[in-house]
Amino acid sequence: MTQAIAKRSTLGATVALAAMLGGSFAAAQDYPTRPITVVVPFAGGSASDVVTRIMLERMSKSLGQPMIVENRPGAGGNMGTAMAAKAVADGYTLVASGSGPVAANKTLYRDLGYDPETDLEAISPFAGFTIVVAASAKLPVNTLSELVAYAKERPNQLNYGSVGNGSSQHLGGAYFEQVAGVKLTHVPYRNIAQYGPDLIAGTVQLGFQWLPNVAGPLGSGGAKALAVAGTRRLAALPNVPTAAEAGFPDYLASGWFALLAPRDTPKPIVTRINRELAAAVADPLVRERFLQQGAEPMALTPEEATKFISSETAKWREIVQKAKIPMIE
Repeated sequence: MTQAIAKRSTLGATVALAAMLGGSFAAAQDYPTRPITVVVPFAGGSASDVVTRIMLERMSKSLGQPMIVENRPGAGGNMGTAMAAKAVADGYTLVASGSGPVAANKTLYRDLGYDPETDLEAISPFAGFTIVVAASAKLPVNTLSELVAYAKERPNQLNYGSVGNGSSQHLGGAYFEQVAGVKLTHVPYRNIAQYGPDLIAGTVQLGFQWLPNVAGPLGSGGAKALAVAGTRRLAALPNVPTAAEAGFPDYLASGWFALLAPRDTPKPIVTRINRELAAAVADPLVRERFLQQGAEPMALTPEEATKFISSETAKWREIVQKAKIPMIE
């Protein structure tokens, strides 16, 4: 009698599990049936926001559902990333986050409120951003060498803005200090939209920025690009030398942006989103618009993306520790 009951219980559990898995698979097969929210943990108009919207516009068409951006800036991108990490893992809330909140901030912050490697599913990085060294037009320098000489005579008197502590723009500035032997002051912005006007006004004199964050000031003549910190010149700034061409070959700095989902999002859904992301960044129009923004299109499999984020976390840990940046409470 007991054995019969046990068999029925086991059979019932098996049937229930199969039903759950079957339901999950069916949901994944039908996905998406409604709009998808994509949290961007930085302000509207920022580099991350611009390229994310370009990509999502293309993905919305192929998925057949709107992909709605929800900007949630704060705490160097940690606030919005944490919110997305705690969302329901059904594929209807994703996060487009960057190398700061997904990699570097794990070393910079004592408590993020989430663990990027265990609380999020990596879908794929989709944009790499070479750092642009920009200076206010009010600053009397026109080359990277002139900037270094000017800064060495004025330790801690020149400041640079970023989208927040731990961002690639912050670390790009900290790394420049190491390479060039200068001392600068970091100014984190809660809303990067204010950075452009401040750069033009000379309130903040420098930026180690992604191109969209300084495109306005550069276009208006309120700022000048001194160098790009990549291995080659940017298509959008063909006349701006690389740091190596400007005499600083060791200064290579970039950031990236990736699409992620809450942990335990069904694998078929992650695979589907990854496939649509890869198709979007391969689209010639999307690639052209990315390059205009100073962004390099990227696409990896989810497995490759997971390894990429782990390696980036280790890389930024070394840079942060070498820069002796205090841990943020």
